[in-house]
Amino acid sequence: MKIGYARVSTAAQDSSIQVELLAKEGVGRDRVYVDHGISGRQTQRPGLDNAINAARDGDVFCVTKLDRLSRSAKDLHETVGRLTDKGVALSIDGKIYDPTHPMGKMFIGVLGLMAEFESDLIRSRTRDAVAAAGKMKGRQHKLTPEERAYLLQTYETGQFRIETLCRNTGLKRSALYANIELARTERDAERLPAL
Repeated sequence: MKIGYARVSTAAQDSSIQVELLAKEGVGRDRVYVDHGISGRQTQRPGLDNAINAARDGDVFCVTKLDRLSRSAKDLHETVGRLTDKGVALSIDGKIYDPTHPMGKMFIGVLGLMAEFESDLIRSRTRDAVAAAGKMKGRQHKLTPEERAYLLQTYETGQFRIETLCRNTGLKRSALYANIELARTERDAERLPAL
């Protein structure tokens, strides 16, 4: 049997494309487990845990892309270890990798390092952009960091229309999105380990 897993980083994002791709791979829609609004670096992913718990010996665990499963080599290794312990193969974009076979193990390791490298590049560019933005002159954002963090949290619930958020904050649409992006950058910068 095939078990599917999909993940989107924000509550506002849509997982339907991943679910459709998994369906084309032969995964029943009732066998797709989804995490909404959860980063690939977070260790608490209930959808992933439920998907792994549902998998049985001989099953195939399917994801559309490796970065949906993990953004770090260590986490990927642990997740693949959990699947291996259950006798479950891993399918990434329709290609099955047997983590018990030396070639499959090596290939998954290389993919994990590439995903972590890509994630590290994104974080590095984010740090550079935050540093550069701090040196730039221009209109200051109206919201405090705490207000931006609250705005982001509210936005990611997906419960409010953009017009409502604009009215409640007194921001125009472009300023609202700029504050949301700045809040994401600030949140990501807080999660970075000290160098």
